[in-house]
Formats: sequence, C-alpha cells, structure tokens
Amino acid sequence: MRVLVVDDEVRLADGVRRGLEAEGWAVDVAHDGVDGLWHAREFRYDAIVLDLMMPGMSGWAVCAQLRADQDWTPVLMLTAKDGEWDQVEALDAGADDYVTKPFSHPVLVARLRALVRRGARERPAVLTLGDLVVDPAARTVARAGTPST
Repeated sequence: MRVLVVDDEVRLADGVRRGLEAEGWAVDVAHDGVDGLWHAREFRYDAIVLDLMMPGMSGWAVCAQLRADQDWTPVLMLTAKDGEWDQVEALDAGADDYVTKPFSHPVLVARLRALVRRGARERPAVLTLGDLVVDPAARTVARAGTPST
C-alpha cells in the first residue's frame, strides 16, 4: 500500500514514515501543504496522512482542494489541534478520520488500514436533487437556476 505523509514536523514525519515502512507500506513525505497537494495530484495513493497547521497551505485547504478536484483518496488528519471544532472543520472539509498528537503508532496504522479497506469511493461534496442543491458541509440548501434547454 502507498501512503503520503504531509507534516511540517520533519522528525515526526520521518518517524511515521519509518513506522509505516516497517509495516510494509510505501511512503512519500512532504513537509508543507503546497508540496503535499502537488504529490497528491501527481501520484496515486491509497491514503493520505495530513497535518492541519503547515506552511504554505493548511491541511484544511489541502483536503478541501483535493475534494474540489474530485479526489476521494482517504485522508487521515494527524494534528496537535484537539478541539472539537477543529475536528468538525476537518471532517467537514472532507477528511475521513482525525487523530490527535501525541498518538499511538499501532492505532494510527489500524485506522489507516480501516480507511484503505473502505477504499476511495466517489462521493460528491454537494448533492443535487432535482433543482435543489444540498451542501452538507456548509449546511445549506438552495435552488439551482432553471435548467437550460
């Protein structure tokens, strides 16, 4: 399995990489959001481990951009931000799971395995039902314009 780890804490990212490689995973590492987004767009991954607060581009922005690009690769947020609203915002941005630092490596690996088992299924962030447009993340419902014929 192939995973991308995006974290600006170099030692932590290297430790996660070594641990996942010991589990038999192929791992790429990026140390800022811009490089992480580039890797995610250029290569195919089974999962992405993404920090929230990074230089260049936040994890929230990276995840939201991937979802806007219709990239449904499972994303696990790995962050020191442990507030419930941080978790809500990350999950609403499109993350599939959320783990706070400090973390247990065996639990991280188990959560990644669970995400990969579920797979990257296409799931639109915005649903269209007739002329209604439902955005669950933004909690909005609106009427679409009259369809052109």
